[in-house]
Amino acid sequence: MFPGQGSQSIGMMSDLLAQSELAVKTFTEASEAIGEDLQDIALNGPEDKINQTEITQPIVLTASVAMWRTWIENSDIRPDYVCGHSLGEYTALIASGVLDFEETVKLVNLRGKLMQGAVPLGEGGMVALLGLDDDKAKEACKEAAQGQVVAPANFNSPGQIVISGATDALDRAMAIAKEKGARRTAKLPVSVPCHCDLLQPAGEELANAMSKLTFKEPGIPIVQNVNAQVATNLE
Repeated sequence: MFPGQGSQSIGMMSDLLAQSELAVKTFTEASEAIGEDLQDIALNGPEDKINQTEITQPIVLTASVAMWRTWIENSDIRPDYVCGHSLGEYTALIASGVLDFEETVKLVNLRGKLMQGAVPLGEGGMVALLGLDDDKAKEACKEAAQGQVVAPANFNSPGQIVISGATDALDRAMAIAKEKGARRTAKLPVSVPCHCDLLQPAGEELANAMSKLTFKEPGIPIVQNVNAQVATNLE
């Protein structure tokens, strides 16, 4: 299972990059594809750069592909299925052979630009609610909205829900969630409110870009994060 945004940090991949020429090669390919030194940003930051979604997305994707390639090169074990959390589904598509790595790096860089363009920096984000059931999380969002967008985005596990929306509405939702019994609330290190209505215009533009990609048959079955079912029609 490949990770999504929020898993990035300065210094990430330092051990593997110091040991694996293949990992360095993977970062070089991605950097040349989008014109950003992703290895330098991953190792040295700065924090505001690595957390900009148009950089975060290709960095997380590239780090995941680097680890995948290194594992495949050094192990005879192969997975029966692959999947990804949010952005990580693009990595799963690469690992399965459905999408080309270089094309996908460009795509997620564009995805980040479209997402950030839909919501100005600082005006949206995501928050993790811990220790709250699904219904109370939905209630907290409904009460916090007050005409703004805020809604559950990811039901990660029982008692761990991520909500997404406008910054002010998120602040209200955090306070209400604590009143309803949340053990902890935490803002995620992302610059956009993923998986909510604020990003609908970005989704429409991204769909147009994706329509130009070539999708191959998967070499490994892919479990989709939208419904936890094996994909049968990837286009």
